[in-house]
Amino acid sequence: MQKQKLRHELKHNINISDCIAVRQRLRAIVKRDPHAGSEGNYKIRSLYFDNIDDKALLEKINGVNNREKFRIRYYNDNFDYIRLEKKSKINGLCSKISARLTKEQCEKIISGEIDWMKYSDNPLLVELYTKMKFQQLRPKTLVDYTREAFIYEPGNVRITIDSNIRTGMNSKELFNQEVATMRTHGNSTIILEVKFDEFLPSVIRDIIQVNNRQSLAFSKYAVCRMFG
Repeated sequence: MQKQKLRHELKHNINISDCIAVRQRLRAIVKRDPHAGSEGNYKIRSLYFDNIDDKALLEKINGVNNREKFRIRYYNDNFDYIRLEKKSKINGLCSKISARLTKEQCEKIISGEIDWMKYSDNPLLVELYTKMKFQQLRPKTLVDYTREAFIYEPGNVRITIDSNIRTGMNSKELFNQEVATMRTHGNSTIILEVKFDEFLPSVIRDIIQVNNRQSLAFSKYAVCRMFG
């Protein structure tokens, strides 16, 4: 199993004016994510898992200190690079471990054909198999959004701006590009997120201070589950 590296995570719900200002300041001192397209952003689609009791959702809503969630994710409609991810929250810090999947493997997982996973050499796949088998973890809903990302090497800082957050409601059609999706809050929800290791450089801290907005606990999965 990959070693869990714990990182700090700050989130701010910002408006369009804040977004423009932060983006301009960031461009002056940080590098863009090299995976971004010509317009500086990329699309993300995730399929989140939960059990029949909505454990992941309720733990997020109730602010449970130690919690986890599983998702399958790909970028820019590219099925050649797909990841299974487990994101954990431990005493206020975050960690993420991942494993590569093929499109065919994803389709098997979504359809409930999971016995092959228990023979995997990857511990994360074995863990997902165990939790699907014994905790009734199942694919729950799609989450789509657009991400603009920046990297600042001192402090290993990653800054992202997520917008156009859409829900597939109860859909599990991960690879269907025509699946119906719905905006979660019209055009208004923009999430500024900052991840860093031991310290946040002061220059980045100053940049992300937008109109004295406070950090918040925001979950795209929880927001999208409001619709199903």
